Amino acid sequence: MDIPGLINLTPEARRVLDSLRAAGGRPLVVGGSVRDALLSRDRGVVVDSKDIDIEVHGLTTAQVSAALPGHVMEVGQHFGIFSATVGGQVFDVSLPRQESETEAFARRDFTIDAVGWDDRSGEVVDPFGGQRDLAAGLLRHTSTAFGDDPLRVLRAMQFSGRFGFELAPETAQLCRSLTAAFTDLPKARIWGEFYKLASKGTFISRALETLRLSGWEEHFPELAATRGVPQDPEWHPEGNVHVHLGLAGDQAARIARRDHLDAHQTATLVLAAVTHDLGKAVSTVIDANGRITSNGHNITGVEPARTFLRRIGAPGQYENKILPLIREHMCHSPEGHQGTISDSAVRRLIRRLDHANSGPSIEDWARLVESDKAGRGAGARQGVNHLPTWLAKAERLAKEPVVGTTLLKGAALASADIPRGRLWRFVIEQSRDAQDDELFSDEEGAAAWLHAHRDAVVAEAMRRLVAFEAEAERKQ
Repeated sequence: MDIPGLINLTPEARRVLDSLRAAGGRPLVVGGSVRDALLSRDRGVVVDSKDIDIEVHGLTTAQVSAALPGHVMEVGQHFGIFSATVGGQVFDVSLPRQESETEAFARRDFTIDAVGWDDRSGEVVDPFGGQRDLAAGLLRHTSTAFGDDPLRVLRAMQFSGRFGFELAPETAQLCRSLTAAFTDLPKARIWGEFYKLASKGTFISRALETLRLSGWEEHFPELAATRGVPQDPEWHPEGNVHVHLGLAGDQAARIARRDHLDAHQTATLVLAAVTHDLGKAVSTVIDANGRITSNGHNITGVEPARTFLRRIGAPGQYENKILPLIREHMCHSPEGHQGTISDSAVRRLIRRLDHANSGPSIEDWARLVESDKAGRGAGARQGVNHLPTWLAKAERLAKEPVVGTTLLKGAALASADIPRGRLWRFVIEQSRDAQDDELFSDEEGAAAWLHAHRDAVVAEAMRRLVAFEAEAERKQ
């Protein structure tokens, strides 16, 4: 099959391809750029591509090195892979170990990536039916060489999330035979696939299904534990917790693109949505009347989420952003009969979210709450949407000069004869609550508040310190 003009190549790309042809080789554009171009062609779009991979046949390593223009580096350790920088663009050029194109393409993971394009003739080289599987939305391995790199199982997961594709039954079976190899994978490579899923995926629920079909969900027990956990059908008619997490992930991806979040922000929101209800696996109770509740799941879900993030190799910054969102995702509905959201409640939430100045913003929190609410089945009870009120109050309060500032200073603590040390932390915590409640508005008022309530404040600080130390010892 010939497809002239499948990809709008840059002049730099054409220079590289023409140089390899002039040396007597047959260069093919391969991999993701061809896959994406074929997908776009089906939508009537010809893609521009500065990021292309090239596979060249018929040349030796020395010939390729001599033929490539620009700044050339050999980067392959076991066989020829060159990096050529031309006009600021970087091109990866590989020499396959196998002589024939079919043999070379058999080393690729999925049929949808085992497709090459000859820009001169327009020929599409497709020995394994990649175009057929693209049209059918299937992820199918090319050969048993798939098992040479078990990471390809997680690549299937992120491809499902990015393209909405299903795992072919025979490929799912092969993936299940590779489950034991997971423990040999470096965390950095595992994180690379999850990051691509979370930052680029739009079909998160499909990715979770692929993870199940592959058999690799067993390596993420915190997520697997939510499968089959029931929910109150009035609030969650979509089904069990695992289903909800996938749908919430889908909505998080949609919201991230609507709000033009960058890749890191998008990954944070999607991972928060996928993990926000992990606590339901241990907090869900069905009473004698059949009523399903999961009280406190926002609290019990923090540690499973932390463990999950570490299993996938997420950098620590993701814990700092995601765990506070999980802990606070249920506080959006106001308490009491008045149904009002006080300034104090908004101040407290902002402080709890960004307690260590590395946490999420209230806007991040609102997006997770929205993802949670939107990721439910048709007819779900939603209640009143209070998010606009939270955000409007937060915007107004951000203009106050004392927001985020602790008014109780060390001099006041020392003057109250409170011994310097860890106890101060828990005294200051209480002062911030009082400050949020507008019991004082300057440093003089903070000192007066401490003087008036010293004994009760110290007693409560001691209680919190003992509880903190006990929890720290438990975790060791």
